[in-house]
Amino acid sequence: MVRFKTLLNTPPLTNKQQCLSLLNSCHSINHLHQLQAQIHLNSLHNDTHLLSEFVYFCSLSPFKSLTHARKLVYHFSNNSSPISWNILIRGYSSSDSPIESIWVFKEMRERGVKPNKLTFPFVFKSCAVDLALFEGTQVHCDAVKFGLDSDVYVCNNLINFYGCCKKIVYARKVFDEMCVRTIVSWNSVMTACVENVWLSDGIEHFFKMRDCGFEQDETSMVLLLTVCAELGYLSLGRWVHSQLILRGMVLSVQLGTALVDMYGKSGDLGYARVVFERMEKRNVWTWSSMITGLAQHGFAEEALVLFETMSDEKRNNVLPNYVTYLGVLCACSHAGMVDEGYRYFREMEFVHGIKPMMVHYGAMVDVLGRAGLLREAYRFIQSMPFAPDPIVWRTLLSACTVHDDCDRAGIGEKVRKRLLEMEPKRGGNLVIVANMYAEEGKWEKAANVRRVMRDGGLKKMAGESCVDLGGSMYKFFAGYDSSSHLVPVYDLLDGLNLHLKMVH
Repeated sequence: MVRFKTLLNTPPLTNKQQCLSLLNSCHSINHLHQLQAQIHLNSLHNDTHLLSEFVYFCSLSPFKSLTHARKLVYHFSNNSSPISWNILIRGYSSSDSPIESIWVFKEMRERGVKPNKLTFPFVFKSCAVDLALFEGTQVHCDAVKFGLDSDVYVCNNLINFYGCCKKIVYARKVFDEMCVRTIVSWNSVMTACVENVWLSDGIEHFFKMRDCGFEQDETSMVLLLTVCAELGYLSLGRWVHSQLILRGMVLSVQLGTALVDMYGKSGDLGYARVVFERMEKRNVWTWSSMITGLAQHGFAEEALVLFETMSDEKRNNVLPNYVTYLGVLCACSHAGMVDEGYRYFREMEFVHGIKPMMVHYGAMVDVLGRAGLLREAYRFIQSMPFAPDPIVWRTLLSACTVHDDCDRAGIGEKVRKRLLEMEPKRGGNLVIVANMYAEEGKWEKAANVRRVMRDGGLKKMAGESCVDLGGSMYKFFAGYDSSSHLVPVYDLLDGLNLHLKMVH
């Protein structure tokens, strides 16, 4: 501050080098205002380079003020250069109000300023964050008009935008039409596939990338491990792990967490533990993946012990997040720990300040439902601070089908009614309702529900199972007949059944 005041009190500013020197010495927006006043007094405010430096300071420095940057651009950008506009758009794209960058872009176009290849990536980034599909497609049209739709950086952000907006077909079309691609291009289309659950396509792009001569980086490996975790594709996940070792890639927090998550979701908790223990650094996502993996596979007590270890301030400086508590509640559900479930549910908000979301309420309903506390689960849903979604009601309805007690009939009827009001055309709901009526001996009501399904052409999605055999993933659907390519799988299953009979 002393240096800034000293420079400002020197003879009048005569060139922009003095201004830039002072700008580099600014440590607050007030300093900037003083310098700006001096620039106006000395008629240096029309200099394009000076303006862009001022906008940069207001948009991207630690002392930024996007409102002031916007005023500078709108009132003093009197030429056709897009530099200051681009800096302002970039500033808004990483702010709490990314949608503002779209309005800045529109103002830029209305003033006749021609955008360049540095303009569009940050506009698409803002559209992706705000899921502004309509605005993003309009900006895409502008990119085409200016002949920038083939620029690799513009296309990479365009793929990301369409992927975030769940328009995976558009994202793939942009990728397929690219003349030049980078590793970021491949990772972007893989990310779009993974986030939109086009998992097989994600695997396909991974191996196409390798065939095209691109060396997969850490992001590529994490994406493929994510696919393996979602599919339970253990053999492919192990192959990825072996590639990491062969290439000598450092087991970063991101890679290690992806491996723990993959092994945990695939049921290989031994390897998940090995990777977890060997990691030098872990973050909350690493701990959460290990806790959730243990909880989902019936190791509830181990999951809760690991949670307590994570929360030990003397040993670890990791605070739980919403995913951690989801795994903890899952463990309580599988172990029938109702009191512990309530304790952790309250602790989440009142100790760690994590506001419970719909999934946490659903998990708590599952804790109560599995324990047979149907009436208590129903009261818990009624006490929720927001309207329960169909998943919460379906969780309780499923619990009603398992437990046969005096509360089942009354609670079940109320839940059936609410669920069918919310999702009258969901086949799965109607199947559950029809089966419950049949179990209660209400044959006429069961027949009526099935008639509604038949007349409306409603069907329940077939149950699906996966088997990883010889490095290939085989899917089975309920009612699906055997075919020649599945003979090895059926032979394996027959062998397992014979082995089990011999054991017993």
